[in-house]
Amino acid sequence: MGGVPRISINPPANSANPANSASSARIKTVTAEPTLRFTFFQRLILAVVPRAVTVMLWIVSRTWRFEVIAEEGVVPIVYGEKSPNKIFCFWHQCVFPCTVYFRYSKAVILISRSFDGELITRTLRMWGFDAVRGSSSRGAREGLLGLANILETGRTAIFTADGPRGPIYQTKMGPIKLAQMTGAPIGSFYLLPERTWTLPSWDRFLVPKPFTRICVSWAQWVQVPADLSPDQFEPKREELNAALERARLSALAHFGKAAS
Repeated sequence: MGGVPRISINPPANSANPANSASSARIKTVTAEPTLRFTFFQRLILAVVPRAVTVMLWIVSRTWRFEVIAEEGVVPIVYGEKSPNKIFCFWHQCVFPCTVYFRYSKAVILISRSFDGELITRTLRMWGFDAVRGSSSRGAREGLLGLANILETGRTAIFTADGPRGPIYQTKMGPIKLAQMTGAPIGSFYLLPERTWTLPSWDRFLVPKPFTRICVSWAQWVQVPADLSPDQFEPKREELNAALERARLSALAHFGKAAS
């Protein structure tokens, strides 16, 4: 890998508060899906937590500073840019900083049909994202078809590659199948806070601390041919997994942290 460019970026001071614009930002479901049923306690959580998280995240994120690095030849998307009609992947643990960094991207995210997925969906609604519902275990085909339609309209499709339940740092096959269907390349990135709280969850979920730097690390694109043979899907998945891990390890090295 050649020299690694670094760009320091601060979120604009006059960014609109997503909590105030929630009514104008709607999340769209591209494919039909069954109505999810929740208990009273779950409905209470869904009513309160997304709003509380949005307010907290908006306040704290105004103190963050993003620093972008990329492998040689990769042109990264910087804060505030609209992303192209390509496929992007990142590890589930960095959802919080990704939500802030890509809030102007108009991206569409594949989110599981579950209570946790509903909680994430309602939170992302307040940040201007769209979603299709599905995962590797439920609604996979419908989710991929929905994302294929999204790419045709010129928008970005995003996967939390090891979601919704892991194992950590192991991408599923969904991005490879979507790339084969559509011809869109796959971009891999990772966002690492220099100072963070790490939750005791399967993904070691990262909650960036106030006034921290956040490294936005980009790896090389992965191309998937339309005529990919069945015995080449796993090697191509491993290629994507390696790109995601390179992005993560480069971010760790950027802050002088040991690989974990």
